[in-house]
Amino acid sequence: MPCFPLRHIFIRSHAAGCIPAFLPGVSLGCRCFFHIHGSCVIINVSHDSLKQGEILYRVLIVVLLFFCIQGNTLQGREYRDVEVKKLLSSTTAGNGQKLVYLRTDNPEVTALLVGIPPGGQTGWHQHPVPVYAYVLEGRLTVAMKDGTTFSFTRGEAVFEVINTLHNGYNYGSEPVSLVVFYTGAVGVPNVVRENPSAVPALP
Repeated sequence: MPCFPLRHIFIRSHAAGCIPAFLPGVSLGCRCFFHIHGSCVIINVSHDSLKQGEILYRVLIVVLLFFCIQGNTLQGREYRDVEVKKLLSSTTAGNGQKLVYLRTDNPEVTALLVGIPPGGQTGWHQHPVPVYAYVLEGRLTVAMKDGTTFSFTRGEAVFEVINTLHNGYNYGSEPVSLVVFYTGAVGVPNVVRENPSAVPALP
């Protein structure tokens, strides 16, 4: 449920001159109005026959209801200066393989910063867990065991293949740097390396 950082609540009689704003659909059993100013809520009540404790209790209910209803709008205003850019939205990995989520009761996420120097490579391997990456710099080329290759450059997102043999290498003159997120599970390896003699050579 959305919440709003409320710093101050002021309660005073309606005769004090605050501009009232009535919340429709809420009956307190007394006249209750409120005015919002920044992070403050000014409550105006007429306590005809109610005890002070009852008034405070009902006023607090009104405040909580209001901010729960308006939470999404208020939070949106707080983030009005944030710039959002979608990098990639897909249901498949780079090779067309359908994306899957790992089923586990013990999830574990690992974030790594990976650097590949010019002429370097990751070595042939596969992932038994979903892996996502973002290229910070350079050009990454990923080779599959059937000989096909895919390239990813700076600023691009990578949805890696799962349980599929592949090799990432840098054929450029600049280092490749990327952030990698493994959405795995406790006790499950993020990377499984293959026997070099059992895998194809680089294309």
